Amino acid sequence: MEHTPHTAWLAEAATAAEQQGPGNLLRIVLIVMVLGCVLTAWFLLRGYKRKDD
Repeated sequence: MEHTPHTAWLAEAATAAEQQGPGNLLRIVLIVMVLGCVLTAWFLLRGYKRKDD
């Protein structure tokens, strides 16, 4: 097993982080999708409330 210095490992990690791709876009899309599902469920279930007058 080859020993790599910490500075080289950090440099490789930094370059790999730049080449990640659509990570932030995918995260935003997933958050918006979950919030949209929650709001849609709230809107639909709001109409099924019983009004006991």
